Amino acid sequence: MKVMTARDAKNHFGEFLDSARREPVLVTKNDRPVGIMISVEDAADTLLADFFVDKEAGYDEWLFGKVRRTMEGVDSGETVLREHSDAMALVKGRLEARLSKSK
Repeated sequence: MKVMTARDAKNHFGEFLDSARREPVLVTKNDRPVGIMISVEDAADTLLADFFVDKEAGYDEWLFGKVRRTMEGVDSGETVLREHSDAMALVKGRLEARLSKSK
């Protein structure tokens, strides 16, 4: 990861942007880290993109309700938690089944 002082980032902003497109850039001030600049492409692969994407009205309520109902199901024993690899295999199987039906 490249490191730049806040002053260098300001004085060489074009270079700063070019660097951030290649790799994350740690910005320091008074020898202490104060921020990280990443490219839009890198941000798209993180949860950061969710902060900048317009959501449909009611999305947050729907999501929180779904999570709340799932956790209530786990607490009551109706729903089981799965290991990540098992959950992904289940999702893959469901997607394959949907795709085969649509052919």
